[in-house]
Amino acid sequence: MNIRYNRVCPAAISGILDNRIRRWFQKPREILEPYVKEGMTVLDLGCGPGFFSTEIARMVGSSGLVIASDLQEEMLHKLRKKIQGTELEGRIVLHKCKEDVIGISEKVDLAIAFYMLHEVPNPEKTLNELASIVKGNGFLFIAEPYLHVSPKSFNKTIKIALNNGFTIVERPKVFLSRAVVLKKD
Repeated sequence: MNIRYNRVCPAAISGILDNRIRRWFQKPREILEPYVKEGMTVLDLGCGPGFFSTEIARMVGSSGLVIASDLQEEMLHKLRKKIQGTELEGRIVLHKCKEDVIGISEKVDLAIAFYMLHEVPNPEKTLNELASIVKGNGFLFIAEPYLHVSPKSFNKTIKIALNNGFTIVERPKVFLSRAVVLKKD
């Protein structure tokens, strides 16, 4: 397997992904509140150290589940340490994916791909797999950073999702991001 570490944010600098400054600009609850409901099963793909995972776990409540999936064991370890001994530990399942395969069989109500699709070697393959994971009438939330992803590239990603049975619900405003919420037909 040829992992392109230059494309993937290394765990050694994961502090830039989860800190007070980012939380001031990108508030996970505010961003996701319209889409996350109690009792849902949510996939946080490319979860990193859990910037969104922990807040999603609070939002889905004790009857919900978060599948926090990442390519790097080090990122999952950071999230494991963060939730250990808390009520969130029972709501978050950690899953190590592969570079080119998510590898979960659980169907989800919502999949979140926040700042990560530009890091995968084959976004089309990843979106194909997401289409098989998201339940009918489920949602896919994609956000990419302005600095790394051009409008043309982002629109190409959306087109792939549309070709996989998703329709655009809305384009939410997320600070310094290009974002879209899609629904599985």
